Amino acid sequence: MQQYSQPIVKDLVLIGGGHSHAIVLRMFGMQPLSGVRLTLITPASDTPYSGMLPGHIAGFYSHDECHIDLRRLTNFAQAQLYIDQVVDLDLNNHKVICANRPAVDFDVLSIDIGSTPATISIPGAAEYAIAAKPVSKLLQHWYDLLTEVAKNPQEAICIGIVGGGAGGVELALTMQTHLHQILHQNQQPIKNLEIHLFQRHEELMPHYHQSVQRLVKQILTKRGIKLHLGETVCEIAPQYQEILEIKCESGLTRNCHKIFWVTQASAPQWLKKTGLGTDEKGFILVKDTLQSQTHPEVFAAGDIATMVNYPRPKAGVFAVRQGKPLFENLQRFLLGKSLKPYKPQQQYLSLIGTGDKRAIATRGAFTLAPHQLLWRWKDWIDRRFMERFSEGLGTSDWGLGIRKEFSQHPISNTQYPVPSTQSPLMRCAGCGSKVGSTVLEKVLSRIQQEQPIAKDREDIIIGLDAPDDAAVVQIPTDQLLVQTIDYFRTLINDPYIFGQISANHCLSDIFAMGATPQSVLAIATIPYAAPAKVEETLYQLLSGAVKVLNQAQAPLIGGHTSEGTELAFGLACNGLAYPNKLLRKSGMQPGQVLILTKALGTGILFAAEMRRLAKGHWIDNAVESMLLSNQAAAACLLQHGATACTDVTGFGLLGHLMEMVQASHVAVELQLAGIPVLAGAIETAQKGIFSSLQPENLQASRYIQNRLQVASHLNYPLLFDPQTAGGLLASIPEEQANHCLAALQALGYEHSCLIGCITPPVMTQPITLIDK
Repeated sequence: MQQYSQPIVKDLVLIGGGHSHAIVLRMFGMQPLSGVRLTLITPASDTPYSGMLPGHIAGFYSHDECHIDLRRLTNFAQAQLYIDQVVDLDLNNHKVICANRPAVDFDVLSIDIGSTPATISIPGAAEYAIAAKPVSKLLQHWYDLLTEVAKNPQEAICIGIVGGGAGGVELALTMQTHLHQILHQNQQPIKNLEIHLFQRHEELMPHYHQSVQRLVKQILTKRGIKLHLGETVCEIAPQYQEILEIKCESGLTRNCHKIFWVTQASAPQWLKKTGLGTDEKGFILVKDTLQSQTHPEVFAAGDIATMVNYPRPKAGVFAVRQGKPLFENLQRFLLGKSLKPYKPQQQYLSLIGTGDKRAIATRGAFTLAPHQLLWRWKDWIDRRFMERFSEGLGTSDWGLGIRKEFSQHPISNTQYPVPSTQSPLMRCAGCGSKVGSTVLEKVLSRIQQEQPIAKDREDIIIGLDAPDDAAVVQIPTDQLLVQTIDYFRTLINDPYIFGQISANHCLSDIFAMGATPQSVLAIATIPYAAPAKVEETLYQLLSGAVKVLNQAQAPLIGGHTSEGTELAFGLACNGLAYPNKLLRKSGMQPGQVLILTKALGTGILFAAEMRRLAKGHWIDNAVESMLLSNQAAAACLLQHGATACTDVTGFGLLGHLMEMVQASHVAVELQLAGIPVLAGAIETAQKGIFSSLQPENLQASRYIQNRLQVASHLNYPLLFDPQTAGGLLASIPEEQANHCLAALQALGYEHSCLIGCITPPVMTQPITLIDK
């Protein structure tokens, strides 16, 4: 994905995809720094824009319209994207500790992870209430509720909302709007819906002017939302048939079907343990430069930060305004320049939606009552902001005033100076391009400590535990040695995930042959970088690969590394098979059926990703598919009588199927409509976006007997799409098909399906596509 013309010498890591970081990424994409590797660590591939979230709840905006696609944005910024949850920081060693991946090194760190509702220490609240954050979980619960009400609109439903700040008020109004719409559509009375809003203060929205408080109270009352002001919720308890009881300190109780928790903001607990200076609520204390008070190499912005000299409410407007100064100070820090102070505005304009395509405008004591024109103004502002992270990528500076002073300043490499005779354009070739032995030893030592390799394997005579000029393995006398090799450039900007995908891809040939993996040699090309940065990349890459290899009991026993302009990786895999259990492509028999274990579309989707035209959740699904090993599927197919098998990879489904057809001397009827396809692949193909290998793979269409009649089918282009870590294609007895599919789906191969049948050979083209 990324090509590095300059050696990497600094790592800038961003934790969280909040508004400030979205702007930082956008600006880095327009004004990169040579020698800096940018990495975003975030739990999801998209991030909600708070300004449009209430409108989404109300049904005015789609999910995509109110979420920033972080895959597209990091692609534009040439940044790495690590989808994971940060759980700790090792500030002494400059490492970010994640929940599901190896620690990530940093030289400069920036944190923009938003806030969470203040804890839920109330008995029963954590178990039964739905927290407003993380937003992704809130939305999933909301979508489920919408589905439930649409299915049973005749049933009464009661919703409780705890928290009468701006968030709770907007949630009550927008939820009511959307649910009333569903009731109207189903000709049900709106009295079927009841909403209760609990607020421990006597007034709603206590941080706003009294004029806003009075206005909001009038609107909620007029809309029939039940207000419980001055009521402190002290317990949530289950009752009967999914009914929950809200108990207040005053003795007030109410029964609700769903309870949403929208209280004051707080910081995640793990931050307090890191050693960063925080306030009493756990928010990071920052100077006017947005640097941590205690650790100058750490920056913070958005809700998670508290400016010592200019404390402000936790509001999205401040996170947006901090984006530009954060970007500039991060670049200045990396360049060794003095930082610039930032002073946030004292007052700000709030446009508060009332759930009916009207909005209140307020700034200080000035307040305008709800009006459609104010909503249209708010809608225009929000859409204009979001366009800058989609259609606007790469087109202009969108008013941020990016300064040209940073454009021609590569990062100086004082710690690891590159001699002038060894500039990036004059890197050595041959064995002079190898990764240094010290780096390699450090990486392998770290991995051995975390994921022991070849432990208790007597058949590995010489491996990485005592390296020699070559590895030596013992081959049982009654088994055959099965060998295969694959190697390719990275298709994703996360070396740990790429290592796992590559290992799955390379091992698939072994599984498709009915063999058991025994050992593996690796070959890797690491982008030019300072030795410490080469070590970090290689560590992440091999950690991912070894994770998959150890699960497959195929230890890494050696390999070769070199430096280059972009990341690439491959494996030479050894497998063992008993002669009578070896699967070949030539084993298909008439009367059998064809089973495909994974959906198609990775080639098309990643071609779109390179053009920044793929949606993030499409790539999420594709990655999930590629991370699914074919090992269990191969065993399942063998158990159900498979006689021929191959893995669907670079030549596409039709290309690999033709290899089987020609080797077996049979014909095939393929159910075109029954072929599983990844989300987004058909939509992308309709735009004419295909892999660069697609034209060559199309040559296989000459084997289709009725191609002119079916070429317009939406699934037709997918037959030629090259797959990375694709599924297995196998022929099994027809009577085994249903049992086999049920077993595959139980193993997690949810897209596995029967896609065709084997017929006797014909004199014409052997492939017939059935379009039904």
